[in-house]
Amino acid sequence: MKMKKRTNRLNSLLVCLVPAILLPLLAAAQDDAGQEILPLPRPEQLEIMDAPHDDGETLLLKWPRISGETEDIEYVVYRGESREGPWEELTTFASNTSYGTDFPKYFGFDDDTNEKFHIREVTPLWEEQIKIFTLQGKTRTIKKRADPRKTFYKLAVRKGTREMNVDAVVSGIPHDNWFRKDRANGLIILVSMFFFVTFFIAKAIRNPNIFLRKIPGIDAVDEAVGRATEMGKPILYTTGYYDIQELSCICSVNILAHVAKKVAQYDSRLIVPCKWPVAMTVCQEVVREAYINAGRPDAFNINDIFFVAGEQFSYTIGVDSIMVRERPAANFFLGTFAAEALILAETGASTGAIQIAGTDSNYQIPFFVVACDYCLIGEELYAASAYLARNPKLIGSLKAQDAGKMILFFGIILGAICVSLYAFFGQFDFLESILHFFTVR
Repeated sequence: MKMKKRTNRLNSLLVCLVPAILLPLLAAAQDDAGQEILPLPRPEQLEIMDAPHDDGETLLLKWPRISGETEDIEYVVYRGESREGPWEELTTFASNTSYGTDFPKYFGFDDDTNEKFHIREVTPLWEEQIKIFTLQGKTRTIKKRADPRKTFYKLAVRKGTREMNVDAVVSGIPHDNWFRKDRANGLIILVSMFFFVTFFIAKAIRNPNIFLRKIPGIDAVDEAVGRATEMGKPILYTTGYYDIQELSCICSVNILAHVAKKVAQYDSRLIVPCKWPVAMTVCQEVVREAYINAGRPDAFNINDIFFVAGEQFSYTIGVDSIMVRERPAANFFLGTFAAEALILAETGASTGAIQIAGTDSNYQIPFFVVACDYCLIGEELYAASAYLARNPKLIGSLKAQDAGKMILFFGIILGAICVSLYAFFGQFDFLESILHFFTVR
């Protein structure tokens, strides 16, 4: 009896499970059968082209749009070594994406035309350059990418588990191009800057006293040197953290020549502690020449221009010690500075000295602004060389930079206006052309 009951329960369980398993399978089979009745749409043609104005590493696949493109229909691009294969799946994407409108740098801004076809960037196969060499008795092989080779591509349309291949198989080899049209904006700006530099240098040669915006920190040099002379105290000058190969140090040395000339004329004392031996040698020669030009070569003391230390905070402690011991009436901190900026400026302020600072270190500018009497902010340090030397080449370059900034300023305004207008008048292609001109690629 017990055996019979167990058999009946097992039969009842099977009766319940079999329909639950078979019904979904039958429904799926009916759906697949219904789907097979509707063929997948597919493009009529497939084209390949070399990507224009690139470095020769990209090809473009192009084919027309098909009717009924939806998110569940995908395009699959296959890449192979020959027309017969073998094929590898290169990329898959939804059929309602990757239109020609996404590549205005290749096809322009005609949306009505570019929306009628798909574009996909593909990469080719590459030849391998194999080098075999022996090192310490072991043979080593190095594989290096050489030139692109002829690569074959085909397209397929996929929906769910079904896939249909397009009959066309295309092939191509990318080539590098000598000119990038999408970067013509950079060329135009470069040519414009070359014109401005040439024009303002010629203008500065005719008129060395061409107007330059006044820099208060440089105008205060005479005041600082005169104050030190009246008090009978020295002037301290530092060229910053970097050695002479850095631009900020070169600009600082140019300003040092002007300060040294004023010091020689006022018969004061100039102390230049240096962090680098090469910078020390350059500073010695610059100061010596300034004294000679001032007619006071006998007043030059090479011992006042000396090497302190090559390590950051050892140099900082050494300069602070000089300020506390010598009590200079004027301190010049011109160059690139790091964590030592506030330590130097606070120590100088505690001695009551007038302080003129200038740095291209954005993070240190606030400390100098707070602790010093005058501060050259950012590129004013570079402009000071032209401001003091009145060299036509330096003045011309400085004025050309101002002209370039003015163009950039108006370009930003024009771009903002075009972006605003494009939101309402997107049908005008020239607005989008102007926007893309200012796009950096």
